[in-house]
Amino acid sequence: MKIGIIGAGNIAGTMATTLQQLKGTECYAIASRDVARARAFADKYGFEKAYGSYSDMLSDPYVELVYIATPHSHHYDHIKMSLNHGKHVLCEKAFCANAAQAEEVLYMAEERGLLLAEAMWTRYMPMRGLINKVLKSGIIGNPTSLSANLGYPLITKSRLVRPELAGGALLDLGVYVLNFASMVFGDGIDSIAANCVKLDSGVDAQENIMLTYRDGKMASLYATMLAQTDRRGLINGTNGYIEIENINNYEMVRVFNLERKIVAEYTAPTQITGYEYEVQSVMRAIREGKIECPEMPHAQILRMMQLMDSIRSAWGIEYPFERDNTTMVTSSEDGVRRIKKIKKQKSVVRKISEKSVSDTEYENTVKPKQKNAKDAREMLPESPHKGITDKLPHEIDFASADKNASDDEQIIEAELKKHEQVLNMERERVELLEKRQAEEKLRLEAEEAEKKRIEEERRKQSLKKEKSPTEKLFDLGSELSAFENRPPGSVTERIRGLSVEDDPRVTPGSVTEKLQRLDIPDDQADPAFQRRKGAPSANVKSWNATDKKQG
Repeated sequence: MKIGIIGAGNIAGTMATTLQQLKGTECYAIASRDVARARAFADKYGFEKAYGSYSDMLSDPYVELVYIATPHSHHYDHIKMSLNHGKHVLCEKAFCANAAQAEEVLYMAEERGLLLAEAMWTRYMPMRGLINKVLKSGIIGNPTSLSANLGYPLITKSRLVRPELAGGALLDLGVYVLNFASMVFGDGIDSIAANCVKLDSGVDAQENIMLTYRDGKMASLYATMLAQTDRRGLINGTNGYIEIENINNYEMVRVFNLERKIVAEYTAPTQITGYEYEVQSVMRAIREGKIECPEMPHAQILRMMQLMDSIRSAWGIEYPFERDNTTMVTSSEDGVRRIKKIKKQKSVVRKISEKSVSDTEYENTVKPKQKNAKDAREMLPESPHKGITDKLPHEIDFASADKNASDDEQIIEAELKKHEQVLNMERERVELLEKRQAEEKLRLEAEEAEKKRIEEERRKQSLKKEKSPTEKLFDLGSELSAFENRPPGSVTERIRGLSVEDDPRVTPGSVTEKLQRLDIPDDQADPAFQRRKGAPSANVKSWNATDKKQG
């Protein structure tokens, strides 16, 4: 099966080492935002293809399975990108930043019929099955409680102290102790009580989590990124207890009776890196046409995310992209991704009433049967190794190449700066657009005001009362009647001297005829009558004025 890896950090290197030695897999493609980094990775681990873009690698039709090895704050976008390109996906833990993101991508995978699995490697290891067999044997009686701790000095890792990258101990370390409790006691949780110590940045640095189950069991869990712990797990029963060395990568399982004597012990088998078990499970599920792995089904993935959401809510810890409920900066090529708002939980101790499917699984596979000590010892699985052995030669150093190691922090810093630049450019574009819109608004308002002014001026002019032609003639007649001296040769005198018979242009009943018959005083000084003979203005004005007088 041809496998492509997104991210070229330490985790990706560990997976590449695994694939090189695992049958049925091919180191085919590696993608990084830095193409030079991708090529160096390909040369080191023997990959055929090196891409400087995630989308370019996902567009390669020969890639069958994608392993996502970027920080968990980036998983949501990278899972969606892979599913949209029709690829099966194995994603590192924590699966997503919150349950809303997890629910969305799980639905996408189910809708498209693609396998989507979380690389919670402790769930795939054979030692997990062995622990279940020991519990089922009844050698320690009825389990009543468990405890687990996991801690590494990781305070100097910038990724873990930055809330915008979903930092904090819970998603990196707490997820392991929570999964340990879930694998042993199931998910029949009745209540949760949790406390944490926060850094100045607001993320959790260490925490105590107490789970109370409906059947009376209790789990005490501790995780920290401030110090190294013994990584030990204890399962206490009525007839003894089980001790697990390194719950993060099982090394040794010892069974003790009530006298604190070892009655059985088991050493983990030699492994490549420990990653091979999850890869084998994923490949088997794909061949069988499944969309989930039985070791970590979708219901469990979502359950763990919901559990961590509830704990963070009780602590009052929200990531920036959850607080503003708008966008989050990620490493996806889309740059910005809108997400759903996570419902806030108000109480410190949260009641959980839903019963998980895992409870039934626990009843059928883990719950011990009541037997005497002799029968219980006979039911114990045979140890693959005799005696106590040294630690595994392939144990992974967490600080350098463990499952919690982040992708290259310089790449993350570069991505954040890049997205900050994009956001600044977007702000400038919006400000410029708003400025132009304001200017356009002012221009339109000025045009509208000018239009109203012109209309008002026209309205006022139309309201001015103008004298009709008849009124003007009446006024003119009044002025003419006031003149007594009319010199010879004036228009009026000439009109008087004309007769209808003398002028062939004069027809009976015409205005000219009427003017000739009128006795109108003439005034050569009147400019209104300094017109040519027969002009309509002089004729009409003279006739109207005289007619008015006679009338």
